[in-house]
Amino acid sequence: MNPLELLYMALRTVTANPMRTVLTMLGVIIGVSSVVTLVAIGQGASAQIEKQYESLGTNLIVVNTLGNGRATQLDYDELMSLEQLPEIETIAPTMVKSNSNIKYDRIQEKYTVVGTNDRYLPLMKGELASGRFILEADMEFRNPVAVLGSTVAQYYFGTLDPIGEDVNIDGIVFTIVGTLKTKGSNMSGVSLDNSVFVPLETARRAFKLGNIRTTYLEAPTKEELSAAQNTMKQYLSYKFKSETGFQLVNQDELMNARVAASSTLNNQLISVACISLLVGGIGIMNIMLVTVSERTREIGIRKSIGAKRRNILLQFLIEATVISGLGGIIGLLLGSGIAIAWPMINPKQTTQLSFEVSLYAFLFSVAVGIIFGLYPANKASKLRPIDALRTD
Repeated sequence: MNPLELLYMALRTVTANPMRTVLTMLGVIIGVSSVVTLVAIGQGASAQIEKQYESLGTNLIVVNTLGNGRATQLDYDELMSLEQLPEIETIAPTMVKSNSNIKYDRIQEKYTVVGTNDRYLPLMKGELASGRFILEADMEFRNPVAVLGSTVAQYYFGTLDPIGEDVNIDGIVFTIVGTLKTKGSNMSGVSLDNSVFVPLETARRAFKLGNIRTTYLEAPTKEELSAAQNTMKQYLSYKFKSETGFQLVNQDELMNARVAASSTLNNQLISVACISLLVGGIGIMNIMLVTVSERTREIGIRKSIGAKRRNILLQFLIEATVISGLGGIIGLLLGSGIAIAWPMINPKQTTQLSFEVSLYAFLFSVAVGIIFGLYPANKASKLRPIDALRTD
C-alpha cells in the first residue's frame, strides 16, 4: 500500500471514534496551545519593555547612592558642574518621597512627590499638557511650586484647569504651575503620571529628605554613553573614596536585564508546557496499544493475505502521527486565538505571535506522535498471523 492509502486509512480510523480521539489529543492540544500562548505573551512583554526604554532615549544613565553619612552625600552644585564635560549632556538629580498626603479642598490622596530640577522633564522625554515645568529660578529661590502628573491632575481637577490652584502636600502649601501629558514610568520605576514634581531644594527643606539618592544623566550620543559612565564612576569613586557606595546602570543594561528576566520566566513556563506534550505522547501510546489489541484479528487477516511487517508498522505509526499532528494543529489554532484575544482581556499586556516557535511546537507534537507511536506500531508488526487470527 502506498503512503496516501495508509494516510486515508489512518484518517478513517481516527474519525471512527471522535470522542476517544479528542481525549487522546488533549495533552498535545494543551501543550502546543500553552507554548504558543506563553511565547506570544513573553515576546509581547519583551517588546513592551524595549518600547518603554526606547521612549526615554538610548543614552541614559541612572546613579543610585547606597550609603549613609557625609562620605556618601552628593552636592547639587558639584553634580551640575559635571555638565561642562563634553561626554555629559544633562544631569537631573532627584529626591523622592513616597506616599505623601496631597490635599485639595476636601479631597485627599497619597501620591509620590519628586524633587528635581528643570532638566528632568526633557531628559525623561515628558511633555507638558498645560502651564510650565520647574525653572532654574524655582531652584534658586526655593519656590513652593508643583507640577502634577496626568493621573494626579485628573483625580483632583478632572477636566478643569488647575494652574494657579494651591494644594497641600504634607502640610506645606504649593502652587500648581503645570500639568504633564500621560507618559508612564521612568528607569527607576517612578511613574510620571502618578507623581507630583517640585523643586529639589524646596523638597529637601520642606520634607527633610536628606541626601540626593538618585541622579539621571544623559550622554550627547549613545556612542558616548560608556565614556559618560566611566567619568561618573571615577568621580563617585573619588568622592566616596570607595567603589561600593554607589550603583551605576545605563539604560541598555537595564533593558537587557529586564528582557532576560522576562525570557527566563517565559522559558520556565514553556518547559512546564512541554511536559503536557510528553503526557500527551504517553496518552497516544496507551490508546494505540488499546487499538492494537482491538484490531489484532484485522492485523492477522492483513498479514495472512500478504501484508508485510513494514506495512503494519507504517500503518499504526501513521495513525499515531495523524493523532498528534491533528492535536498540534488544533493546539496552534487555540493558542493563536488566545494570544490574539489576550490583549482584549488585559489591555496593558500585548502579545506577539512567533511563526518559528509555532512551527517548532507543531513539529515537536508530530515528533511526540512518532516516538510514542513507535512501540505500539512495532508490537503490532511483530504479531504472528496464526496467533492474531485465533484472537476473539
